[in-house]
Amino acid sequence: MKNALLKTVDTIGCTVIGLSAGYLALAMGAGLLELRRQKAKLRSQGDTSYGRPHLGRRDHYHLYVLVPCLDEESVIGTTVGGLMGPRTTVVVVDDGSDDATGAAAEQAGAAARAAGRQGEVTVLRREPPHARQGKGEALNHAIRVVRERVAARGQDPAQTVVCVMDADGRLSDRALSHVMPLFDDPRVGGVQLGVRIRNRRSNFLTWFQDYQFWAMAAVTQFGRNLTKTVSLGGNGQFTRLSALDSLGERPWSQSLTEDLDLAISLAVRGRRLRTTAHASVDQQGVSDLRRLIRQRTRWYQGHMTAIGRMGEIWRAPRMGHLAALEMFAYLLVPWVLDLPWSLLFQYCLYWFLRSPDVLVLRGRPAAAVDGTRLRLPLNLLAWYLLAFAPALATSWTYLRRDKNVGLPRALLLGHSFVVMNYMSFLCAWRALFRMLRGQTGWTKTAREAEAVGSAAEGVPSAA
Repeated sequence: MKNALLKTVDTIGCTVIGLSAGYLALAMGAGLLELRRQKAKLRSQGDTSYGRPHLGRRDHYHLYVLVPCLDEESVIGTTVGGLMGPRTTVVVVDDGSDDATGAAAEQAGAAARAAGRQGEVTVLRREPPHARQGKGEALNHAIRVVRERVAARGQDPAQTVVCVMDADGRLSDRALSHVMPLFDDPRVGGVQLGVRIRNRRSNFLTWFQDYQFWAMAAVTQFGRNLTKTVSLGGNGQFTRLSALDSLGERPWSQSLTEDLDLAISLAVRGRRLRTTAHASVDQQGVSDLRRLIRQRTRWYQGHMTAIGRMGEIWRAPRMGHLAALEMFAYLLVPWVLDLPWSLLFQYCLYWFLRSPDVLVLRGRPAAAVDGTRLRLPLNLLAWYLLAFAPALATSWTYLRRDKNVGLPRALLLGHSFVVMNYMSFLCAWRALFRMLRGQTGWTKTAREAEAVGSAAEGVPSAA
């Protein structure tokens, strides 16, 4: 009975490991191929600067930028100033802030216009009890105003693009010259940019977040470009207004990850979701572990809740089979890979520490290796490759994408990935318990004040 149980656990473990390694290898491999297809060199992307997204822009689209804000006085001014440009309206949604967020946004807009920059800024103030009902509600409030403006100005919703930015977000130089042409394909409903962490040099946590976003998430998103199912995020998200209109009066849901919900809603209606390797968006990283755990738990809960839409994806008549399969697999990740692996990894570690002369996940002596001198080194090598090989592969990508990272730091981040996995395990289980208790409320992640004029950290200069 015991041997049968161990054999079952071994089989499950091998399956989870195989699925995890296969999914990562396929996603990263597809991403690197897409980079080559877009003729984007890994080495050149680390030199990107931020704050002048309108440079080189020659498109004919009207752009409306929605910036939902809650107590963002410390960062909103620089963001608004960097977004101003031709045929652009920046809509700041002050969602019941206790500070001077709205006034700071208006002052930044006035300063930009005085400096000769085109565009306009509108500040929408939401008051209780309607304020602070979530990011999705703030965006739904803003889109009503955008629709009124578009109708009054006689603009075509199919030729109008809505961008969602975080209050601390800054688009890379020339970003719009790469994003807007993607909408020339009428089937494209959304475009999402890769994320860099601006304050990555602050401490280990901010470096690690940049490693995750820049070396893993961004590259795998490039791979999803092949199936046109790129996942939308809450910062650097672009959508066609007519695509939003097809979702009804309130395109954003009350989900904790309203951006993922929006991506699903667009995809099941046959809209293509794209990204580009030639543009990105930067933002603040969370420098405090407690706040980072709270943020990641929210992300996990939203991702895990989206599993309820899998039937809708599978039955979508306008969605291709490959696209549905990819999105299906993406939604299964926390349930099929993260939660099981959080337990199986401890099982593997226990057996290895209990009996080092046992091959990983097998629980019996390595019969194929008779020499006692080789058995332990081979098992150590097997365990090392099992635990660290995927992270080391992404470390190589991180080093290639940003030459300023340096080999020692890239290797350190790769090896620390396994340790930081425990934070992911914790967040996944916290999210599950919150779901079981029916908890959906959330506290916003606070920003940190930034010093103005630090070009190394991506603060925009004048256009």
